[in-house]
Amino acid sequence: MNYRRLGDAGIRLSEIGLGGWMTFGATLDMDRARAIFNRAFDAGINFFDTANAYADGRCEQVWGEILQDRRRSDYVLATKVYFPMGDGPNDRGLSRKHVMEQCHASLRRLRTDYIDLYQCHRWDENVTMQELVRAMDDLIHQGKILYWGFSEWPIEQIELALRTCGERYYRPKSSQPGYSLLRRGPEEKLFALTSRAGIGNVTFSPLAQGTLSGKYKPAEPFPADSRAADDRANMFIKRYVGDPEILRKVQKLSTIAQEHHCSTAQLAIAWCLRRPEVTSVITGATKPEQVTENAEASGISLDEATIRRMEELLA
Repeated sequence: MNYRRLGDAGIRLSEIGLGGWMTFGATLDMDRARAIFNRAFDAGINFFDTANAYADGRCEQVWGEILQDRRRSDYVLATKVYFPMGDGPNDRGLSRKHVMEQCHASLRRLRTDYIDLYQCHRWDENVTMQELVRAMDDLIHQGKILYWGFSEWPIEQIELALRTCGERYYRPKSSQPGYSLLRRGPEEKLFALTSRAGIGNVTFSPLAQGTLSGKYKPAEPFPADSRAADDRANMFIKRYVGDPEILRKVQKLSTIAQEHHCSTAQLAIAWCLRRPEVTSVITGATKPEQVTENAEASGISLDEATIRRMEELLA
């Protein structure tokens, strides 16, 4: 496993991370969840990304139970805040009240004294940047979080955050965008901005919900144990696997993977890691074997000719 700095921060993350969206606390039983974590540690993964809203807090609870026997310095733990966690008017968003209360709630669920990376899950137009920046700065001074960041923020809000922080408040150190061969938006403006600002990108959905794994084939039933076949977790993948043209292109991608003696999934993850702006690629897993396969993408080097072929194929 290779490790990269989070932007210009001193902390180092594994190139491959493990995420908990739609799996831990939802579709996985405890034995499977623990086996996946054990395999992740064995593979050298040290970056684990969750959110308070994943499975209504159950993901954090599961992780807290699994990680309590691990040495805290051995892993980098990220969670997020923004989405509703109750029915009250202050049970959502990025107000100082909600951020502070949810940070404490996440600490309890995760059974830890501090969160390495606390991220704003989305932008909140009803909260001033001054209020949010000061809340994050206070949490850092209190030792409850070490770094803060954001996910899927508009460029204008990132620039405003940086201006608001200035030299007085702790600046954000992470950006978490969706990024894959089928979703290349961050290349337009985000990567350039984060590079200049010393912010590292921890990208999610490198396989487009599993579409780029190559296991879904045109005009064939979905594998019975796949995300696409699970109505509890297939609400986002349908836009990809429902398009036969995308599936045909992905099958051609498998040919390139064979030439490089790797799986189609590993090829797609390695493509994400070709960008120096990417610190870590967050992958999901429902089986320990998937963790091993994903982790082996770290260190795969793609030449320019291969990158062009992949991009032209899925343009």
